[in-house]
Amino acid sequence: MKRILVAGVSGAIGGALAAALLARDEESGEKSIVIGLCRDPLVVSEPLRSHSRLTLLVWNAEDERSPEAVVKALEKLVPAENGLDAFIYAAGLLHDGALFPEKRLEELQASSLARAFAVNATGFALLAQALLPWFRHRDFKRMVAISAKVGSIEDNHLGGWYAYRSSKAALNMLVRTLSVELPRRCKPIACVALHPGTTDSALSEPFRQSLAQLQVHSAIETAENLLSVIEKLTPEDNGRFVSWDGSSLPW
Repeated sequence: MKRILVAGVSGAIGGALAAALLARDEESGEKSIVIGLCRDPLVVSEPLRSHSRLTLLVWNAEDERSPEAVVKALEKLVPAENGLDAFIYAAGLLHDGALFPEKRLEELQASSLARAFAVNATGFALLAQALLPWFRHRDFKRMVAISAKVGSIEDNHLGGWYAYRSSKAALNMLVRTLSVELPRRCKPIACVALHPGTTDSALSEPFRQSLAQLQVHSAIETAENLLSVIEKLTPEDNGRFVSWDGSSLPW
């Protein structure tokens, strides 16, 4: 992968993915270009922010006009005819201020649903739409949405977390639907949903005590696991829901 766009690069997983991609280049001698999207570039760690082969672009998943601004900036960096090799959507919202995973139906709020859908699902769809011209080249492309196992409808045995679960389920459906259309327009391509596993991050911090019985990875470990899966993708993987270890998950 030589030209990769990572959305949500200011988050733990998105930032670790960008760092891991650049580190692999240094080990292999390749010269990839990584474009990182985030709401506030100043939030990105200084070593990553100042890397010569990372370009940060301002993007807000909750602003439907934001993809248009990304496209204008991207054209100057990587013209559409040159294409992208991968688009990784790593933005995600579980809790933020008044927004917190619901334990009971009475806790559900319309504003929570709207924000969760905007960041976890709608943002991905609108970026995929905007980036379509960059995926029409003839080489193999990867479109990867970092989803979550709790977005699996079949695997939901605990309930709760209404906004997060439903928004990740919507993300999965967007991936599945794109996997039907994109091969007709951007072949060869693999569009997949990818579960990162439980990661030690700001997203999981409020649940640290309940995570004691689970396998928890550092952000760097998660990034390495995900890149191992992403790099092994083939056109035959198009439309899959994949776990961090490469196994298939139920929709």
